[in-house]
Amino acid sequence: MEKTSKKKLFEKLWSQKYLQLMVIPGIIWMFIFNYIPMTGIVIAFKDYKVTRTMWEADWAGLEHFVEFFTDPKFFNIMTNTLGISLLKLVIGFPLPIIFAILLNEIKNARYKRSIQTISYLPHFISWVVLGGLLITWLSETGMINEVLVNFGILDEPISFLADPKYFWGLTLISDTWKELGWSAIIYLAAISGIDQQMYEAASIDGATKVQKIWHITIPAIKGTIAVMFILAVAGMLNSNFDQIFLLGNVLNADASQVIDTYVYEMGLRSGRYSYATAIGLFKSVIALILLLIANFTTKKLQGRSLF
Repeated sequence: MEKTSKKKLFEKLWSQKYLQLMVIPGIIWMFIFNYIPMTGIVIAFKDYKVTRTMWEADWAGLEHFVEFFTDPKFFNIMTNTLGISLLKLVIGFPLPIIFAILLNEIKNARYKRSIQTISYLPHFISWVVLGGLLITWLSETGMINEVLVNFGILDEPISFLADPKYFWGLTLISDTWKELGWSAIIYLAAISGIDQQMYEAASIDGATKVQKIWHITIPAIKGTIAVMFILAVAGMLNSNFDQIFLLGNVLNADASQVIDTYVYEMGLRSGRYSYATAIGLFKSVIALILLLIANFTTKKLQGRSLF
């Protein structure tokens, strides 16, 4: 039976030989740029200096990990990282799903395409450009303050990026605005694959639009939702470095310093490469654990998983 199974696998691969050849460059690229650099992880367990190779550096064991866990900033960094990520997961994750479902209900093709185009556009704006715009808009003399003051919502202008209490909300709103339309694409693609006869049969039975969405659309795309949720949970410790690095400053540092910015500060600014590598390795291990937990939970609840 095992020989027959191997024979069938070989025959299948041979029948797909041209497709398999197209995959080889991608595998080579991934090996060179993703797997070979992983040898640098050894730096996390050594006292690495740029004047010596990482193999010549003295072993430090778990010294850098202990230093990070006992760092006075550790609690604040983890609070900010998890707080911002949880906000984006709890609020930012469902919004593209809702947006895709609502967009699918629009029957006017021209109006639908217009909304899609408008919602996609912010995704193509670099965070460097968008960060500069947000800093200008959110200043005391910026457009947002002028609108809020003129409408009587505020009595006087507020320097939003100078006050830590506004930072988490600003990251959530700006990230959602930028990525909402783009994130909805995969759900729109899943919805477009639903058999339209199911909707027609539901209409004959007298189902309302809400009932069609609840009993047809959502169950049909729950597999896609499950996979995207697993990936979102696995990336919880990735707080979008570009966004936070550009919007963060000394005044809002209590709310804006996350693991990624701290690694940048320790590694590139302070030259503490071993310490920064140890923090990055810690983040990767936690991300792997979150991925396994999310995958296991989703598999048990929905019967869908990545592996």
